[in-house]
Amino acid sequence: MPKVGMEPVRRKALVDAALRVIGDHGSLSVTMSEIARQAGVSPALAHHYFGSKEQLLIETVRSLLRQLRDDAVTALRMAATPRQKLSAIIRASFHADQFATETIAAWLAFYAEAQRSEETRRFLVIYARRLRSNLLANLKALCPPDAAERIAEGAAAMIDGLYIRQSLKSAQIGIEASIALTEDYVNALLANASAFSPRGDDVRRTDETG
Repeated sequence: MPKVGMEPVRRKALVDAALRVIGDHGSLSVTMSEIARQAGVSPALAHHYFGSKEQLLIETVRSLLRQLRDDAVTALRMAATPRQKLSAIIRASFHADQFATETIAAWLAFYAEAQRSEETRRFLVIYARRLRSNLLANLKALCPPDAAERIAEGAAAMIDGLYIRQSLKSAQIGIEASIALTEDYVNALLANASAFSPRGDDVRRTDETG
């Protein structure tokens, strides 16, 4: 029998191991035995905690989303203005933990799985909506609603695209470069929107605070 109080520790160890194994394989075609071995536990114990590989994989994608949410919440608490909050969201999206090679490989594997798994797709839709909502909430304070919608969609697509680019070992882009590219995109579109917005002066005053 598992030791009392060890379940949270073992479950986290298995989730972390699943992330590493998926990252190494570059797909979800991994076995419970491989994950258990990486975590230093028996396959029987892994099944005891999660029931099946599918449930362990679902918990792994949940863990990625929780970490991303926590990173964003922490970053937003340190930002005061809408423009600073935009920068906080962008920086949190490229947090070192999320931009690690194995994590990126796992994200790509889960996106592929979402074409077959409704539950996986649902979690990734939640991520996409949360990112868009966070961007949009602060953009609406800086430019007209239609421009805010367009910039939010573009910035979210750029963040996802840079993750995909990072997975190509011959075309990797670092964290700071990825942040700078996204910031340049947002600044350019905000400047363009401000030219036609009565709030343009506010945008110009704040676009250097991020």
